Amino acid sequence: MPMPFVLAATLLTCGAGIVLSLVLDDSRIPALLGCLGAIASLLLLVLSGASLFTGTSFHETLWTIPQLGALTLSLDRLSALFLFISGLVLLPASVFASGNLFRYLGKYSLRTYCILYFALFATLVLIPISADALSFLMLWESMSILIYLLVNYEHEEKEHTRAGYIMLAIGEAGTIAVALAFITLARNGSLEFAAMKAAGIGLGEEARWSVFLLAFFGFGVKAGLVPVNFWLPQAYTSAPGSFVPVLAGATLNLGIYGIVRVNGYLLPALTPGPGLVALIIGSVTAILGILYATTQSDLKTLLAHSSIENAGIITAALGAGFVFVALKHYPLAAIAFAAALYQMLNHSIYKTLLFCATGTVDSHTGTRNIDRLGGLIKVMPLTAGFFLVGALSIAALPPFNGFDSEWLTLQTMLQSAELASTGIKIVFAICGAILALTAALSVTCFVKAFAMSFLGMSRSEAAAQAERAPRVATVPMGFLALLCFLLGIAPTYVIPILDGPIAPIAQAARAADALVPPFFAGNPHHNELPAAFVADFHAIGAQVGQSVMPARGLIVMHRGGAANPVVFAMSTFYTAVVLALMLLGTYVVFRLIISSSRAVDRRVVWDGGIRRLLPEMTYTGTGFSNPVRVIFEAVFRPTMVEDTSETVGKHFRAAIRRTRGENHVLDRLILDPISDAALQAANGFARMHHGFLNAYAVYGLAALLVALLVARFA
Repeated sequence: MPMPFVLAATLLTCGAGIVLSLVLDDSRIPALLGCLGAIASLLLLVLSGASLFTGTSFHETLWTIPQLGALTLSLDRLSALFLFISGLVLLPASVFASGNLFRYLGKYSLRTYCILYFALFATLVLIPISADALSFLMLWESMSILIYLLVNYEHEEKEHTRAGYIMLAIGEAGTIAVALAFITLARNGSLEFAAMKAAGIGLGEEARWSVFLLAFFGFGVKAGLVPVNFWLPQAYTSAPGSFVPVLAGATLNLGIYGIVRVNGYLLPALTPGPGLVALIIGSVTAILGILYATTQSDLKTLLAHSSIENAGIITAALGAGFVFVALKHYPLAAIAFAAALYQMLNHSIYKTLLFCATGTVDSHTGTRNIDRLGGLIKVMPLTAGFFLVGALSIAALPPFNGFDSEWLTLQTMLQSAELASTGIKIVFAICGAILALTAALSVTCFVKAFAMSFLGMSRSEAAAQAERAPRVATVPMGFLALLCFLLGIAPTYVIPILDGPIAPIAQAARAADALVPPFFAGNPHHNELPAAFVADFHAIGAQVGQSVMPARGLIVMHRGGAANPVVFAMSTFYTAVVLALMLLGTYVVFRLIISSSRAVDRRVVWDGGIRRLLPEMTYTGTGFSNPVRVIFEAVFRPTMVEDTSETVGKHFRAAIRRTRGENHVLDRLILDPISDAALQAANGFARMHHGFLNAYAVYGLAALLVALLVARFA
């Protein structure tokens, strides 16, 4: 089937969703969204999969605008990867939204939501295949407006409206920065990306830095990078539960796409400086994101900060790749880019899963506060199980997908030992240590999120009376949980697929050649391995499964020289098999052998003399994360607000309430000084408006003199 036909069918399906939304009753909108959203997602997977797996591409010119050039669409493997990930997210998210939307029936217009959803779907398809700056910016602006309207869907809530305005304002600033980067690149007058790439060869060092910084931070707004990510937690928390999976799993990736497209493809770095900036910004973003995630009590806010953390990990790996490209270590660059894109893929899957589970909990309990949940595994077992899979994945525990990409990212940081510059090695070492700490804190964060929400006893009546989630919610979560497992045990299948998108930015180096040795004898490159090397690993089972699995092998390994033949190696597939055998063996021993010979005696559990354990006596999420608050007090620096009630002539205090207020480190170090300076300047100008005519004449004369001096010496 011709690819332009599949693209047209995808867009027509979105258009049909918009048209039908105008004529159908609100009660039928959820079914429409689920059905057509799933069809459009499947078409998108076919379109992108054909390019990603086979290398098929197309280039179409739509029409030419005088003085601005042609509007073109082009699909390559880099675009196809981002479209494929969007399809994997939008398919379950559309089905999930069809069930979650009923909570808004009679409160807000479902027709409006559906129109905005399908319009955004179309822009998410078109942005990665836009091959010129004009169409890209028009679509990017359309996406920003549509996201704002969807985030602000529950517009009767004041905090949601405020969050939407903040997101829109910082998004517009990012769009302006990206437009300036494109203008700088369009030296020959053409706005097509191919012409910009050719023109970029002649740019000087200052212009190259300008393009990098403008594009990096302009797109970094959408990706959620420090210091332009202060909008993200508020927007994610305010977004409807049916939309936030798309926001986190698909739109965030487009910020990463912009960084890769401009700074990796159109204007690759010639010096390690831009890569080091990306590496440092990514590492700082990751550690701040997980620190604030660990201390949150609201599940959606916790996951929002976790998205910032994952965006930081992706960006750090991209920065490492940019450094390796600039220093001409192309195989290492391919490894770094594979780690970044693999992490992006994994984050989209498990974060969509976690947001779907959180939306289900919210709709069935009426709260997302971890301190008011607990015991949900008894009444929502499937939701609890799927949330656990997402938590294990995002905490980077094998054999789930988060482990593969985060392990590979940390190994990438260690490869800086091959670089000559001591200064660059130090930066890599510090950033690697930060990312390792981030991974450890991520485990703490999601142990808290799962245990305090689903285990123990219910800490509120709403949690105790929750009902089991319907299939329209559990089926999408089951699909995503299965993907988390499959992507975790099959890195040797995923990495070769990523080679197509990586090749243009890694100077044709292949990550599969650097990471997946062809141990299986059926692979045509098997004979290229040294016989002694194959023999050593054959003895420990490296070729197990070759008769039934079409792959290069099942081991991820980076080979060194003769003195150090294996730099690093792992196999999550074999790990999964061993874990399954261990669990099965444990079950057999304790269930069938030990338990069968003993009678079960059920009695009341001793509870320290307490007649009945009350919910408020149990451990809470706030208490669980308190050590993190204490250790990193210098980062958090909370404000304590005391509310005192007095009685008897104000001689006795009846009650003292202390409320802990957050003062985000970015607000404290960046935004607050800027706002204070702007306020002082505004107050200064305000004092000038005092009504004295002579003073106004002096102002005019001074302005005229300044203008003359500038004209004279300019």
